[in-house]
Amino acid sequence: MSLDTATAATDDRPHWPYPRWIAHRGAGRLAPENTLAAFRIGAQHGYRMFECDVKLSADGVPFLMHDATLARTTRAPAALNTCGVAGDHPWSALSQLDAGSWHSRAFAGEPLPTLANIAQFCLRNGHCLNIEIKPTPGTERHTGKVVATHAARLWLGAAVAPLITSFQVEALEGAREGAADLPRGLLLDALWTGWLETALGLGCTAIVCNHALWDTSSVMQAKSAGFRLLSYTVNDEWAAQRLIELGTDGIITDRVDLFAPCDA
Repeated sequence: MSLDTATAATDDRPHWPYPRWIAHRGAGRLAPENTLAAFRIGAQHGYRMFECDVKLSADGVPFLMHDATLARTTRAPAALNTCGVAGDHPWSALSQLDAGSWHSRAFAGEPLPTLANIAQFCLRNGHCLNIEIKPTPGTERHTGKVVATHAARLWLGAAVAPLITSFQVEALEGAREGAADLPRGLLLDALWTGWLETALGLGCTAIVCNHALWDTSSVMQAKSAGFRLLSYTVNDEWAAQRLIELGTDGIITDRVDLFAPCDA
């Protein structure tokens, strides 16, 4: 399905260099999430922007994984399964894990990628990236700072910088400390008291909401404050059309097989 990507003609907010359509964790559900294989499949479906989750290994290497623990999306040796918190292990151990066979036999042996691996793929192919910071609990500020510092170095001189987002305020504070010039976005699963003021205080460029939270009122508030508006995770045609009609700027989807990105 192809949807209209037009934006309101009278929009005085700062220039937004990103496409509307964003592939969730690489290729949604068509491939093992947060792997290079997923990015390749998302790209084959015409996507030119991707969302991924990044955390730190015990020795400070930024790598892609959503969960705090290893159990759901990797097949690990028994020694790692005994202590399954991903961030407790050095990259030398994490790099040996199978991050594909949980999804399907076709992806067996797919490794966990580092942020550097993903940066290389995106930069060489002209793709944009939304990096969601997923800290191991208790390391929010440190993770934000290290991930942003690495991202600023990896994308140095690039035409379009990655968008750094997180649900964790401390992680975004750390990201600002590490690389103040990178654009940031506050992720929200509820419009809690002070959400707009918090995003302003963090120096965010965007607000990324559960798509059901956007309505005429919340859109007007966020736009009036100068923010760009993104939504997750949008997998139905009616929901995508509603967000486009509301004038939002970005749609994160698992359904790379359903939505054909007109702005690729």
